[in-house]
Amino acid sequence: MSEICSKCGLPMELCVCETIAKEEQKITINVVKRRFGKLITQVTGIDEKDINIKDLAKKLKSKLACGGTAKDGNIELQGNHANRVKEFLVEQGFSAGTIVVKNIYQKGRK
Repeated sequence: MSEICSKCGLPMELCVCETIAKEEQKITINVVKRRFGKLITQVTGIDEKDINIKDLAKKLKSKLACGGTAKDGNIELQGNHANRVKEFLVEQGFSAGTIVVKNIYQKGRK
């Protein structure tokens, strides 16, 4: 007998929890200037409980051919990839209306 999801009550093959979670996320994409004038793209607002951030960061780094990390519930990518990240997230099933892109260069943490 197949396992049943504790959240939605459907069998694991038919579970829609992750799809629903993707549509509810309020994601912000910022481009931040770091030390020595380097730009990074920060993706914030993704709930770690519902979405596997490390797996999403891995897919983003592979798609955009850049380095990066997933830490403290945020994804950081090397370089200015704000618009391409939004396109990729929409392809992955996130709602385009809940993704905000801010191309403001601001001083990041040291």
